[in-house]
Amino acid sequence: MRIGIVSETWPPEINGVALTVHGLAAGLAARGHSIDVVRPRQARPRMAEPGFDTLFTRGVALPRYPGLRLGLPAGQALRERWTLERPDAIYIATEGPLGGSALRAANALRIPVATGFHTRFDSYAGHYGLRWLTPLVRGHLRRFHRRAAATLVPTEALARELAALGVDNARLLRRAVDTQLFHPGRRDPALRAQWGVDAGTSVMLYVGRIAPEKNLELAVQAFRAAQRQLPAMRYVWVGDGPARAALQAAHPDFVFAGVQRGEALARHIASADLFPFPSLSETFGNVILEALACGLPVVAYREGAAREHLRNNYNGYCIPAGEAAAFVEATTRLAGNPALIRHMGRAAHESVARLSPDSVIREFETLLRELVEEQRHEHDAIVVHA
Repeated sequence: MRIGIVSETWPPEINGVALTVHGLAAGLAARGHSIDVVRPRQARPRMAEPGFDTLFTRGVALPRYPGLRLGLPAGQALRERWTLERPDAIYIATEGPLGGSALRAANALRIPVATGFHTRFDSYAGHYGLRWLTPLVRGHLRRFHRRAAATLVPTEALARELAALGVDNARLLRRAVDTQLFHPGRRDPALRAQWGVDAGTSVMLYVGRIAPEKNLELAVQAFRAAQRQLPAMRYVWVGDGPARAALQAAHPDFVFAGVQRGEALARHIASADLFPFPSLSETFGNVILEALACGLPVVAYREGAAREHLRNNYNGYCIPAGEAAAFVEATTRLAGNPALIRHMGRAAHESVARLSPDSVIREFETLLRELVEEQRHEHDAIVVHA
């Protein structure tokens, strides 16, 4: 098949959407499909990749969210491109202006479209002083996804949330993790020495965008509570974002490792000991799977990946949403018990060892083929009744 992929974020940008969408595109290309990528041009362009035919569009910086961009509408260019070389199906990963114009162009050309619900932009508005925009953003998301043949979501819980929002076309496409890359064997004593810790010192880890919507205040609170019991404990932060400078100034004892990718990211995760993840704004949270695969017990709210993969008192602690005191207590209990960290860490790795990225790609491929068949049957029915 020829498959269109439209996304307003793409590596080397570091976020769950960019990495997930790129992984899907690369996996489909590896299975012999022709991939037509549409994305904004970046300041630091990525080298051409085999199997990708890319159209670069104009973009602008996302307000109050440095490092990310919105793709500007490109409807005419997309209609011309897809008329000359028609995709069998199109996947639109982002709901911005570029994604909206791609959805309108695909519908006009009667090309089957799946959209992805990757980011809770309706919950982000409040974290940036724009809470009054929340109903407007929610309305946009509803209208956008209802115009697609299917909206892909990583969890059944999110499918139910979308149904309550008025989006009744959700289909499940689960996530997986590369357990060869993210593995306890990546633990690196030399890296821990750079952090100023020895084998007997616990390291708490944060990985992700350092941004207000990630509930960072609770992460700091949990660490300080644990540190009162274990003064030598260190907190390592992997990533970057608009809140980093203020956080670094307020907490000079924290270790900020910056953005890490690939094997370097896997080494950083595997070299830590526990992974509290207090975010309540995730549609999934890929980093939870990466931490589990690396053998780190996780403390997280019962949302997204945690709801699907975290078993309370087995591979970490799954906390009811919003119970901050319980989150801090669980983190403190785990941090103060090295034997429990080791026990839960082994369980963490085992709990995701059988997840297969290849199976996700096959499911994605099957879903797109089903959309093509459904479109064909609808067309044949129209012809018969004409």
